Amino acid sequence: MAALPAESPSSAAPPPSSAPAPEWRALTGWGRTAPTVAQVVSASDEASIREALTMAGERGVIARGLGRSYGAPSQNGGGLVIEIADDGSRAVGEIVIDEQAGTVTAPASVSIDTLLKVLVPAGWFVPVTPGTRLVTLGGAVASDIHGKNHHVDGSLGNHIESMRLLLADGTATDISPSVQPELFWATIGGMGLTGVVLQVTLRVLRIETSRMLVDTQRCPDLDAVCAAMAEGDADHRYSVAWIDLVATGRHLGRSVLTRADHAGRADLAKSAEPFAYHPRVLAGVPPLVPDGMLSRWSVRAFNEVWYRKAPANRSTSVQSIGSFFHPLDAVTSWNRLYGRHGFLQYQFVVPFAADDVLRHVVERLANSGASSFLAVLKRFGEANAAPLSFPMPGWTLTLDIPAARAGIGRLLPELDELVLGAGGRHYLAKDSHLTAADIRRGYPRLPEWRQVRDKADPTGLFTSDLARRLELVG
Repeated sequence: MAALPAESPSSAAPPPSSAPAPEWRALTGWGRTAPTVAQVVSASDEASIREALTMAGERGVIARGLGRSYGAPSQNGGGLVIEIADDGSRAVGEIVIDEQAGTVTAPASVSIDTLLKVLVPAGWFVPVTPGTRLVTLGGAVASDIHGKNHHVDGSLGNHIESMRLLLADGTATDISPSVQPELFWATIGGMGLTGVVLQVTLRVLRIETSRMLVDTQRCPDLDAVCAAMAEGDADHRYSVAWIDLVATGRHLGRSVLTRADHAGRADLAKSAEPFAYHPRVLAGVPPLVPDGMLSRWSVRAFNEVWYRKAPANRSTSVQSIGSFFHPLDAVTSWNRLYGRHGFLQYQFVVPFAADDVLRHVVERLANSGASSFLAVLKRFGEANAAPLSFPMPGWTLTLDIPAARAGIGRLLPELDELVLGAGGRHYLAKDSHLTAADIRRGYPRLPEWRQVRDKADPTGLFTSDLARRLELVG
């Protein structure tokens, strides 16, 4: 694979028209809250995306992948949204694996789902994957996604060799940690506000099989799971704990801890196909789900079953990639389970020294009756150089909260204050309620990021509902 030249090339020659006319459409994030109406145009390649940029008016433009961000980073009410996502097959031929360098180069419109279907049979794996494979590579860059292996491998930005970025003036430029490094790191975790990512080259992980060796164990309370993770995470590439946020008293924070590594060829039966990869969809949620289906009582029942089904003592099993990394993808449109009002996903990180704050937050959530069947705890490793990257060393907790839950308007600011007061912060890709002041406290390098961003986009072309609410851009 050729390295980037010393001087980053750019191109501005107008190609033939290829973008369709935009249409007005209401959009939401995956949480299905706060819909706004924007002009939406689909574009798939550099020429059509460049042409689409010329359609932007005073309300600017933002790129949108598969719409899996929970809040509004890919919404632009009254403005233009460029939908950039592959159809699962169109861009497969554009995915290039460099076996010698251990890298893959792919259009940013490609989803991790598509990427895995190419990489895994060839004996490679993505370096980082979130809890869903249904995100585009461009969206993953914009959010600097993290996974269950952050304590070992860091976030996606740590593994990117180079990117091709379409700037506000219509020029495309190649950036890397050594070529325009400030723009490179501002784009990683930059919520799509520095330009449109067109192509990404990232280092990938060699694997011997498409299976995972998974250790599972119950932990009776929060102290037990934190101790187990602190003592044993370094022995595994992947680690995550599901927490029963309904449990209180002596059971507060009881959890199911799963840690895993890629299985070797010797871990499989001789007759097994080592690189078989067939992620399955088992069910779908219908469009109309009654409000309140996920009540405190139904979540309590689910959590009890989920906790009891886990082995009481440590147990090792062989699982597929889909089962370990992306279990929710087996149920299409699972976000509809929260009814017409949708839900918020709340994720924060606090330093390891603030483990008392983590306990306080878990206790406050459990006692408040905040129903959540999805609550996961992980340990982050070192942060990277991106000013707006979310991960930093510490504990990170993620949970879903129904948007219609009574008292949520008081509960979340209370939790925010605990997190920010401890030196923590919240994940922009999932945020739906924070204020600009909260972001300034949680991301002290925001002014540094703004300087780079404003230089790349001096007219303020790229913006979004999230960017306006949090005053990320002027």
